[in-house]
Amino acid sequence: MNIAVPNEGTDLSPYLPDEHGLFFIYHFTAEGLRTKDPAEACWTWRSYQITDMRARKEIGAEQALPTLVREAFLSPSHGCHIDFEDGFLYGDLPDLRHDFAEARGLTHFRFAFNETMLVGARKQPLESVDKIRKLVESGARKFRSPAELIEAVMGQSLDGMAGELDKMGGTLDGIEDRIVCDAWHSERQALVDARRHLVIIHRQMATHTNLFRHLDHSHRDDLPDPINDMATRLSHRAHTLHHDGEQLQARTRLLQDELMAKLTEQSNQLLYILSVMTAVLLPMTIISGLFGMNVGGLPLVDTPLGFWVVTAISIAIAGVVYMIVRRLGRV
Repeated sequence: MNIAVPNEGTDLSPYLPDEHGLFFIYHFTAEGLRTKDPAEACWTWRSYQITDMRARKEIGAEQALPTLVREAFLSPSHGCHIDFEDGFLYGDLPDLRHDFAEARGLTHFRFAFNETMLVGARKQPLESVDKIRKLVESGARKFRSPAELIEAVMGQSLDGMAGELDKMGGTLDGIEDRIVCDAWHSERQALVDARRHLVIIHRQMATHTNLFRHLDHSHRDDLPDPINDMATRLSHRAHTLHHDGEQLQARTRLLQDELMAKLTEQSNQLLYILSVMTAVLLPMTIISGLFGMNVGGLPLVDTPLGFWVVTAISIAIAGVVYMIVRRLGRV
């Protein structure tokens, strides 16, 4: 390696990059144990801040990385991809931001590895990477190769997205209960927000599935057995989550259709009430219009009880119209 990075014993922060744009560097023995002696290391894991110009300079100077891998690493593109070149598996995959991020959501994790080195980079703290880092520091898990560690990171990422799908399932359960119990008047925006979040997660599941399918179709004969097995397992998990996401999406569409049916039913009820009121008041409007004309010969003008007679006639006609409309409404 040509990069003059500090030894693991140097005081590095997992959240603040050093003068090389490096978050941390871990050395692993052949048994998968972490060691602070680089001479005992079988392979090494380094993590960089990809937006740091110092880190980009260090990665660009790393001659151990093939040219295509370096170009992909330093590319400004935010698109997801995974590929294999000269013994290196490299790519850019979605992951969840860490819990303490101001706006929890998805961001990207870039990586490249072979048998002896793993280089990772990200813009923001990632939940999956941080969990694996803590496992490494505590010694709770052994990683005998970079492929095992990448599988663990991607597995954590899929676990996180599976957790998001579980939360969405619980949210939809609550919305469904309130719709069934006719307490749905404030659920329209909640359903829109849930569907938007579900679309984002499901889209990433589809991305995972398509990327691993591309890797299998394009490099099936080139991939080492450990990487091939890793890709098969991750592809199966991603496909399962993709199917779960499709089911939740279908459920949100059904709930949205049911909510729209409720809104339509409410609108029809209001229109029916307005129609009944219009029909009932129409005879009274006609009678008042006739008696309001300033012409001679109007009946009951000189009768002391004329007003009450006309009022009674209007009410009687309105009652008859109301009964007729109600009867027609039941048919």
